[in-house]
Amino acid sequence: MGIPQGWPEYVLHQMVTVMRGGEEVKLSKRAGSYVTLRDLIEETSADAVRWFLIARKPDSQLTFDIDLARAQSNDNPVFYVQYAHARVCSVLRQAQEKGYKYDQTHGLAELAHLDDEHSLAVMLELSRYPEVVEIAGQALEPYQIAQYLRELAHAFHTWYHNSKVLVDDAAERDAKLTLAVATQQVLANGLELLGVSAPEKM
Repeated sequence: MGIPQGWPEYVLHQMVTVMRGGEEVKLSKRAGSYVTLRDLIEETSADAVRWFLIARKPDSQLTFDIDLARAQSNDNPVFYVQYAHARVCSVLRQAQEKGYKYDQTHGLAELAHLDDEHSLAVMLELSRYPEVVEIAGQALEPYQIAQYLRELAHAFHTWYHNSKVLVDDAAERDAKLTLAVATQQVLANGLELLGVSAPEKM
């Protein structure tokens, strides 16, 4: 049939504990009390459910906190990563509204402007991406990509809070926009690999 022996491979996960309102949701087959995947999606979102289920090692205990999965805060990892992507999109819209013409080739040639610690931290994270994807794919461990995306988002948010992107100097501005666009592309690609959306507005 052309199907390789041992395919597909199955990765079994530990049981999931569901929390709501700070308390564990009691599950009982006998009493007919249980939470389905559909229930979790309806109470949170498909993005949140997918993220929380794959963001940990399969052999580790997972606690699915419904309140956390619904929170629009930095404590919610999927929101935190998606917001980083949306933030770049917002910066690009602002640049367009201000009439700035972004030149990526110019930006790449002016990366020497990005010599501060926060810019370098983002670039270091970006450089790790191909290796992270390769290792995660070979080991069947998508949680490594989720962890990486959270670290990249943290580096980007820190850079954004400490650096004005749309500066008057065109060379510096294009360099910063190049870094922002590269971050956006990696975030979007990584989220797509995990089956999670990359919203442009939040």
